[in-house]
Amino acid sequence: QVQLVESGGGLAQAGGSLRLSCVASGRTFSNYAMGWFRQAPGKEREFVAAISRSGGRTYYSDSVKDRFTISRDNAKKTVYLQMNSLKPEDTAVYYCAAERHNDYQLGSPSLTWDYWGQGTQVTVSS
Repeated sequence: QVQLVESGGGLAQAGGSLRLSCVASGRTFSNYAMGWFRQAPGKEREFVAAISRSGGRTYYSDSVKDRFTISRDNAKKTVYLQMNSLKPEDTAVYYCAAERHNDYQLGSPSLTWDYWGQGTQVTVSS
């Protein structure tokens, strides 16, 4: 069982930066691939980024590639999402997720993630 708690959301201006954090409970954080998703008002939840258990592989959606960076610190049981060059269309609730059984193709839409956080709001003003 893994519990995930996100933080770091808030209000930013277009072109600015925010860093999201997601802290996991439990003893086996390094056994989980981790991901970030987001859901904007009136839209479906969408994949943003993911990172393998060791941190050696990362995956990004086309909409955030080259602007966002996912990383993890297994000793701190934390995954991060550094968001640069923010745009108003990045406004959404951002969710952290953990995946126990897969460590490859983490950007696949068919992948079912096992655990989810409660989300943190990111608002980008123009």
